[in-house]
Amino acid sequence: MSLVMARHLELAQSPHSAPVTHVGDLIGWVIGLLIVVGLLYWLMRQGWNWRRTQQSGLPALPVAPKATTESVLELEGRYFGTTSAGDWLDRVVAHRLGERSLVELTLRPDGLDVVRPASASFFVPIAALRGARTDKGIAGKVVPEGGLLVVTWEHGGKLLDTGVRADHPAEHENWVTAIEVLLKAHAKVAAGQATDEEGA
Repeated sequence: MSLVMARHLELAQSPHSAPVTHVGDLIGWVIGLLIVVGLLYWLMRQGWNWRRTQQSGLPALPVAPKATTESVLELEGRYFGTTSAGDWLDRVVAHRLGERSLVELTLRPDGLDVVRPASASFFVPIAALRGARTDKGIAGKVVPEGGLLVVTWEHGGKLLDTGVRADHPAEHENWVTAIEVLLKAHAKVAAGQATDEEGA
């Protein structure tokens, strides 16, 4: 028998497929992956709890007083979170401010009413409002440029940024303008009251 024929016979008798992976090896890989995922989840929870402890000094959030005037603007959308002002990754988790949820915003002459059906609602008095702008990211969430309404406010001596995306993002610019106008009007009223008190 020639060398070539012997080689062909050897190839024909050899297996054509790779050995099947043992079930035990597969189970081991799955268990290892589950352990890694569980560890990552635990670390995330620990980080969340650490933030909550660090922010425990933040006072309880104000609740909305009974409305005595008509609303200036209203919108429905998504609440993406609250961070330290100017730091879009420094999420505030105290009082459930870090939880994403559906939201209904109502701008009133006396402040901003933030209603979150599945989480904690709160109210930002006009005296605590500091401004508003459009942006593209907050609390690790990124959207197209201008796709986010960010309201800056003060609570417990700390400046905060709250990010909301309206169901119709084209409304964001109207909100920025309305909040600026409302703040200027409030500043004039406050200045007038201070002048009256000095003259008394």
